[in-house]
Amino acid sequence: MKAVQHFLTITRHKWLVMKGCFAVGLYWQGICHDLSKYSFTEFRVGAKYYQGNRSPNAAEREALGYSTAWLHHKGRNRHHWEYWIDYSARIYEGGMAPVPMPEKYVVEMLMDRIAASRVYRGKDYTDGDPLAYYIRAKEKQMLHPQTRALLEKLLSMLAQEGEKATFAYVKKEVLGG
Repeated sequence: MKAVQHFLTITRHKWLVMKGCFAVGLYWQGICHDLSKYSFTEFRVGAKYYQGNRSPNAAEREALGYSTAWLHHKGRNRHHWEYWIDYSARIYEGGMAPVPMPEKYVVEMLMDRIAASRVYRGKDYTDGDPLAYYIRAKEKQMLHPQTRALLEKLLSMLAQEGEKATFAYVKKEVLGG
């Protein structure tokens, strides 16, 4: 088990998200971000499947066919789009549908993607990495069109204009001041 390495990785990730959230005025979200990763349910899996270059949840999913840690995590953290899936209002038409995410959680999701890219890419990180990661998984993500539009706008802005300009835009235009 690689508990110490996992602890350091999730703590570095949390620190980077907190730093980003603080920069745009989301103090409480920055403080509370991913606290469930320190719970026994999630931490145990992270330590067991730790690899250092990707999420341990992916390794657990490969081993078991699903991830117990992810199932726990996504239901407790509103910055994940999976949290915002519900039965369609027209349930007789079938299935699940995404609902719009509040802007503050889309912003936290942006910070989460930046931090994850920084942690896993290390010194090779660029501001285009979060967008590239998003594009690779875009078709699998069940995002509400409104949420998708905002996330794509912010990730594209980050890639083209950098973190400073994107954070200033988020603080002024998305979060309103």
